[in-house]
Amino acid sequence: MNQQTQRKKLLTKIVVTMGPALDDPGVLRNILTAGASVFRANFSHGVAADHEKRITILREIANELNTEVAVLADLQGPKIRVTQFIDQKIKLKENKHFCIDTAMDPTAGTEECVGTEYKALAEDVKADDILLLDDGKIVLSVIEVANTKIHCKVLVGGVLSNNKGINRKGGGLSAPALTEKDREDLKTALTLNADYIAVSFPRSAQDIIEARNLIKAANGSAKIIAKIERAEAIAVIDEIINASDGVMVARGDLAVEIGDAEVPAVQKHIIQRSRALNKPVITATQMLESMISCPVPTRAEVSDVANAVLDTTDAVMLSAETASGDYPIQAVETMVRAALAAEKHPIAHASMDRIECTFSQVDEAIAMATMFTANHLDHIKAIISLTESGTTPLWMSRIRSHIPIYALSKNVSTERKIALYRGVFPIHFDATRCDRSLLNKEIVQELENRGILTKGDKVIITKGDMLGINGRTNSMKIFEVGTL
Repeated sequence: MNQQTQRKKLLTKIVVTMGPALDDPGVLRNILTAGASVFRANFSHGVAADHEKRITILREIANELNTEVAVLADLQGPKIRVTQFIDQKIKLKENKHFCIDTAMDPTAGTEECVGTEYKALAEDVKADDILLLDDGKIVLSVIEVANTKIHCKVLVGGVLSNNKGINRKGGGLSAPALTEKDREDLKTALTLNADYIAVSFPRSAQDIIEARNLIKAANGSAKIIAKIERAEAIAVIDEIINASDGVMVARGDLAVEIGDAEVPAVQKHIIQRSRALNKPVITATQMLESMISCPVPTRAEVSDVANAVLDTTDAVMLSAETASGDYPIQAVETMVRAALAAEKHPIAHASMDRIECTFSQVDEAIAMATMFTANHLDHIKAIISLTESGTTPLWMSRIRSHIPIYALSKNVSTERKIALYRGVFPIHFDATRCDRSLLNKEIVQELENRGILTKGDKVIITKGDMLGINGRTNSMKIFEVGTL
């Protein structure tokens, strides 16, 4: 199976993180043709000029390949870290005492004490709290808090170097989701026409609402992805999902806060709730971690990707594997192979989801009827949805199916956002320029020209009586190619 064929058959979307490893346009082109649909600009690293250059080159290559991809601008969020050590790093020994002092000189850390730029830490923690440093590699138990000093006992020791992260087990740190840096980065992302903005460490729906207000104030149209990585977010997950346009299961910090053993069940729950509430969901962090430095993944990593696909996540994400790894193309190809294999399983093909539901909107009812018909009528080759905003194909993509959905829109911004939805493939098509009586024929001709349909294929088309207006999908038609 060649790369273009793979891309057409792959339902699960691949999110890749841009970075130095993708700065070669040839590598970036291969990443795109291998199957990547969403490109993440990580604002935790680099400066605005770096992101602008990468996004510009990406758009040029996508245009050459006659496809649209989504750009996801990932805000850094509050990074609660130790400051720096005199000798750059120390070794903490089990059962020894160690202090974190919010008033300490940020360059004067020793084996006895280190500072932190997060000044509220001494107010957020109390005796018997567990602090996790460097992604949980080092574990401290708080003995007491005295003014700016947090006195701890080392439960799990190890080497601690400059600027490593601090988490409180169980969550509860009060740092706001949007820092001043995030606010500036959000403005930059909007000027670069990012399709999605990822908000890191939200604790509640209010954090998402605040980000949306900032986007509106800047006259932006980017959608919001809520990164679920705080323990507090799990308790209000439906509220956060409803306030956002999609979510990311960010398993790194989430695992530190709730414990790694809890993550698989929480991941499944978030995916299920996101789909039930009509929002796309990305599964992220360490999916093919070993491929940063090795061309072959572990069997466990392949299973991790496959299980996320079987859970019907919309997308799986690569981080350092593509941003700075030695084998970025191989990592994407591996993820594509794992996803394709999982998508062959019958559990990924059809579902009875929402069969018991009633709907208040005509276009949502049409979307659900289309998916039921497609999954239960023999030999449907494709679903074609004329769309302005992308909402109808999003609803369709919430129902498990092995049948591809082609979303035809005249709006480039809609096409790019659709690139994240499972099983949905954007195609540029301006239905308002067509003779109404010939519209279905021209739609089919467009897909035949792209090698998607051939004579005799059975397809379903959805559209509205009033073209070019949001929310007016009100018809579904089934026919065979060549009979119009």
